[in-house]
Amino acid sequence: MWNPWREILKDTPREVLNWRLWYGVFVFGLMGAARGIDEGLIGTTAELTPFIRKFGLEDESKSEHDRAELLSNIASMVQMGSIGGALIAFFLTDKIGRLWATRQLCFLWALGISIFLASAATDGNIGMVYAGRFIAGVGIGQTTVVAPTYLAETAPRAIRGLCVCAFSGAVYIGIMLAYFASWGSSIHISSKTDAQWLVPNSMHLMFAGIIFSLSFLSRESPRWLIKVGQHEDALRTLSRLRQLPPDHVYVQSEIIDINDQLNREKEATMGTTWLGPIRELLSSKANIYRIQLSIMSQLLSQWSGASSITIYAPQYFEMMGTTGQNEKLFATAIFGLVKFISSIVCAFFLIDYIGRKRALSSGIALQFFSMLYMAIFLLIDNKIDDETSTQSPSEKRAATGAIVMIYFSGAGWALGWNSLQYLINSEIYPLRLRALGGSIAMTFHFVNQYGNSKAVPLMFLAMTTGGTMMFFSCVTALGFAWVWFFLPETTGKSLEAMDEMFNLPWHLIGRKGAKLTRGSGGMADAMDVNGEKAFVHQIEKAPETGEARRVDTQRPEQKV
Repeated sequence: MWNPWREILKDTPREVLNWRLWYGVFVFGLMGAARGIDEGLIGTTAELTPFIRKFGLEDESKSEHDRAELLSNIASMVQMGSIGGALIAFFLTDKIGRLWATRQLCFLWALGISIFLASAATDGNIGMVYAGRFIAGVGIGQTTVVAPTYLAETAPRAIRGLCVCAFSGAVYIGIMLAYFASWGSSIHISSKTDAQWLVPNSMHLMFAGIIFSLSFLSRESPRWLIKVGQHEDALRTLSRLRQLPPDHVYVQSEIIDINDQLNREKEATMGTTWLGPIRELLSSKANIYRIQLSIMSQLLSQWSGASSITIYAPQYFEMMGTTGQNEKLFATAIFGLVKFISSIVCAFFLIDYIGRKRALSSGIALQFFSMLYMAIFLLIDNKIDDETSTQSPSEKRAATGAIVMIYFSGAGWALGWNSLQYLINSEIYPLRLRALGGSIAMTFHFVNQYGNSKAVPLMFLAMTTGGTMMFFSCVTALGFAWVWFFLPETTGKSLEAMDEMFNLPWHLIGRKGAKLTRGSGGMADAMDVNGEKAFVHQIEKAPETGEARRVDTQRPEQKV
């Protein structure tokens, strides 16, 4: 029977895949729901009559531009707060650890949502909506740094892609639940009461409380413990996470890899203050290339249009001809389900099996053709949402195809950009710079997401819906070319073994980096039983210090 995991896990002891690992993946992966719930709820909430009436989203005394501006302000306020959250996550994650960073972000998340929900008791106080969503955004923004960092640092490298993709998968759990909650409340709760939008938005508080509580049964990242000098705790924690004795070759090899990299970083450090990592990040070509990957992946993914479809999904379905509030919300709920299933397929069968680069390229290609179809459809049939116009049979079939393409674009986004934008940025940086690199990546993520969610309602007015979709199609095509040339394949490489690849000439990293550095990485070599590697890593105990160290012995036939 075909088993894609047999080859991937051939050097991984069976004990490593234990309940402690999956518990950590569940708790920190669940943080992805923070973004998903907000993105799913805010667009659908804006379709509910009590919310529209309370905050004047269809106030006829306002111009069409002013109403679009109001909607974009409400929708994008979490992204604005998330910019600050992603920035401060660098300091907090390294200063107080991954666990306490998780607890404080859950508090901010719940506090902000409480203020937002309290606005229902006022006479349309839009200031409370803005303030609450901004504060919630500060907490939500930190999840995109804290969770992928923790997952990448605690996962066995053979299944690191799967573990980090638990975060992006949880984004779609949140989106799906949010869509269905809004659809259900529109059917079962009267439109004369604010409970119609308060009940689904209370999901934020439930998830924040669950993650906060479960974090107290989680273990701190061994890599962070080593970084702050708690070596014994790190060894004990890693041993428990791997469910192997501390002197097992697998555990010792991981500890040695972490210590080796940290020692190299200490020797190369350019300052003892908080500015040291920033100087170090900007001081070498390898790190500049890493920054380029972080920034461009966020820029190209956020302006590919898929994120705006998630936030404004009901409006997109209306553009393609879906009418009626309940019908739009139901179509949106199914959209969330499609994206969730796609993310599961990517996490279990693609990301670690065919590699990051192929999975991303496949997703982008699917997204591009979907966006292009919708763009051409809207440019040709620009009166689709005009209820007074009649459609020919061929136009109705084309409209149905456009609705289907919304689902295909969501599947492509889930298979491609959304899964990889967290994984790549969590694994390309060395330990000392991982939190800073993740913060920079997520800051650009939310800057671009804020700009996109703020601009899209206005772009529809200025560029028309068809022109806007054509713009998204062009950006998606540009992203495909960028991935082919610049993005390296990182599947199967240890976090500590990336340096060799990023020290190659810049024009080789993306196209040939994985091939030229094939076989690098401490643990795989230590676990090698076939004699196919160039180096054998022997684990010894140093009698003077009691610390494990690696002796590299080159085989005679491999000497150059």
